[in-house]
Amino acid sequence: MTTLGIIGAGHIGSQIARAALTAGYDVVIANSRGPETLSDLVAELGPKARAATAEEAGAAGDVVVVTVPLHALDKIPVAPLAGKIVLDTNNYYFERDGQIDALDQGETTTSQMLQEHLPTSKVVKAFNHIQSADITTDTAPAGTPGRRALALSSDHAEAAEFVEAFYDELGFDAVAVSPLRDSWRVERDRPAYVVRQTAAELRENLAKAHRLP
Repeated sequence: MTTLGIIGAGHIGSQIARAALTAGYDVVIANSRGPETLSDLVAELGPKARAATAEEAGAAGDVVVVTVPLHALDKIPVAPLAGKIVLDTNNYYFERDGQIDALDQGETTTSQMLQEHLPTSKVVKAFNHIQSADITTDTAPAGTPGRRALALSSDHAEAAEFVEAFYDELGFDAVAVSPLRDSWRVERDRPAYVVRQTAAELRENLAKAHRLP
């Protein structure tokens, strides 16, 4: 069994926790306010989940999910995530995060920013273009016609392979849009962002994307 560390217990983080537990993973989840504030969530999730600090969740996870607002990226602990696969669900909302010129000009991506912050981790973009509720409801077994597809992007083959398998376990097809510098194709305001699509439709939408509005 694999332990999934989750840093960020909001809508996406809690839904990934529910899905992972259903798939047989153990979960250690953290937020910015302290583990004592997660007692209700952990009680709902059950005995294979526990609350922790961000550092503890990072250390406990064989694989770690980072799902925090972009403006909090520099608060992600570095040492506990060293050498690990790190799933990044982030999106850039300038209304929340403030204007970031390098993103506005198309010079980098949110996941590249996390990879720079975590230089020895294996960052992979995942779960950034799906509504949180759909993570546990819009799923289907492999081979089901019309099965929903999700994109992933990474500079590390091991990380990409993990997410492809993880998506399949949870009930989604996977479409790679690597390397990490190409992850902008599935970010906010692009055709593939937060729409239900099959693998073929996702590939078409990725191809239609423009770097700048």
